[in-house]
Amino acid sequence: MTRLYCARTLAALAILVVTALGGVPAQAQSWPSKPVKIIMATAAGSAPDVIARIVTDRLSQTWGQQVLIINRPGAGGLIALQALAAAERDGHTLYLPSSSSLVVLPVTNANLPLSIERDLVPIALVGEQPFMIVANNTLGVSTLAEFIALAKSKPKELTYAANFRGSLPNMTGEWFRDRAGIDLTFVPYPGAPQGLQDVLGGRVSAMVEGLAAFVGPMASNSIKPLGITSPKRLPNYPNLPAVAETVQGFDSRGWFVFLGLAGTPGDVVKKINADVRSVLDVPEVRQRFETLATYVCHLSPEQTGQFIRDEQAAWRPVVQKVGVTQ
Repeated sequence: MTRLYCARTLAALAILVVTALGGVPAQAQSWPSKPVKIIMATAAGSAPDVIARIVTDRLSQTWGQQVLIINRPGAGGLIALQALAAAERDGHTLYLPSSSSLVVLPVTNANLPLSIERDLVPIALVGEQPFMIVANNTLGVSTLAEFIALAKSKPKELTYAANFRGSLPNMTGEWFRDRAGIDLTFVPYPGAPQGLQDVLGGRVSAMVEGLAAFVGPMASNSIKPLGITSPKRLPNYPNLPAVAETVQGFDSRGWFVFLGLAGTPGDVVKKINADVRSVLDVPEVRQRFETLATYVCHLSPEQTGQFIRDEQAAWRPVVQKVGVTQ
């Protein structure tokens, strides 16, 4: 998958985005009239959850209503989708799925409770976040090349932690295993904090997750960072090698989008898009995002829908090749 991520395409996309929304209809002016629920497919403390709470804290202030994050991890995102299907269709329940729920789950599960194309409406892209591969300090490796060499000398002995089976971190780990020609054993966890504890304790060899989950351990040198899955090194983490420097062409990124249930009024969709845009333009939010290697993109609802379709097309052959680890 050779795709440019937001940090390098923002200028081009900005030319395409129409920011003038015109007058705000009365329906949007009165929204939200009660607390807003945001259903997520990842656990509290995971990289997507950390990003979501940065945004929703600000949205709560903007909207003058409580914004509640409902974490429903498990079954590759299916549990969260089931919760969304059961939600009241009053425009006050939003969906902030892990990207795997939109690019992996439709490939591996033909009987979803909701049709992504028919039952959901795209609202806004929050940003993109490359994943990171880290190893525990007791493994004795300092580089990704050393990790690969060790894995080749000990087939199936090295393990890696990631979110649930079928998550994009899991798919990234499986694609890395396939591309590097090594045999790793996947150990699924319901969330990043649980997996990280076993990596820190030396019970699991490595882990794949968004950089946000590793900021603290990296600062205390409790883990060994091996590589970032963006095509090139990140400007704010220049000493962190890209996986592509060792495994040519490797590129994997998670991303965060807001969606609503079909039937959400168009003016409300535009209002949420504009409010998310305003939150993401707050300098403090941008700074926190960059620290967490998350890159903002401003897209309209229509462009967000096209972005999702492009990502689905890019990931489908990868998912079909590596499958969902059992």
